[in-house]
Amino acid sequence: MGSALSAALGGGYVNYFSVAGRSYRVIPQAKQVDRLNPDQILDYYIRTPSGQMIQARTIATIRQKVVPQSINHFQQLNSATISGVSTPFISQADLLEFMRQTLKKVAPNGYSMDYAGPSRQFMAESGGFLVTMFFAILIVFLVLAAQFESFRDPIVILVSVPLALFGALIFINLGFTTLNVYTQVGLVTLMGLISKHGILIVEFANELQEAGRNKLDAIVEASSVRLRPILMTTAAMVLGVVPLVIASGAGAAGRQSMGIVIFTGLSIGTLFTLFVVPAMYLFIGADHHQKKFKQQ
Repeated sequence: MGSALSAALGGGYVNYFSVAGRSYRVIPQAKQVDRLNPDQILDYYIRTPSGQMIQARTIATIRQKVVPQSINHFQQLNSATISGVSTPFISQADLLEFMRQTLKKVAPNGYSMDYAGPSRQFMAESGGFLVTMFFAILIVFLVLAAQFESFRDPIVILVSVPLALFGALIFINLGFTTLNVYTQVGLVTLMGLISKHGILIVEFANELQEAGRNKLDAIVEASSVRLRPILMTTAAMVLGVVPLVIASGAGAAGRQSMGIVIFTGLSIGTLFTLFVVPAMYLFIGADHHQKKFKQQ
């Protein structure tokens, strides 16, 4: 029955025919006067398996009901999509937790919850962020230890990392962005960017100590001499991510999240680095001047 009605009402072409050198479509369809309202469908004749023609109304009826315009599927299951934008001071983790708890209360039995888009990425990557950050810090520490041939100098350099992360997390908590996949990538990137400030100061201070300066004079001079390069590289990087901060259009939310983290973290981290790194160098930094004096 469905195929017979489809042929009469569908409007699909089955072939072409040629007239005067031009091709036209062959479209089998009932006349327009015979398909003006749904009740006329029951007047159509259909062929039974025995070959007899009967009216559709002898075996069919018309019933009207409200149905969805389309049935969406996710993971090969019927689904309904719930989307929204979080308000300031609400992180993505808190928002998804609220969604899970709410659905447990209001959803009927048999319903389940899954994620798509940025939420899916966040759930897949959030568990590995701390592990990623740990290995990033470990690799940077080992590389610096090999470069400076010391385990104390890398600690002095990496002391600026928590300060930069703290500066970025302040603006995340203030609601300028949320802790998502893009901000996590920005935090890992920020760790590498802020470490170079400590490298500039510590490396030059060690060279001054080896030249005969004591630790205090070396770190004071290194901080003053390296101040300009640090400020210039910081300004270049901060201004470089401004297009990310003010991005618009498709994908702007992800670019803004990454840009805000790098912009704020690097700015605040640099300010703290100029004071904390010299203090930590005096406190736990290696005394190369004393070492050289003993060798002589």
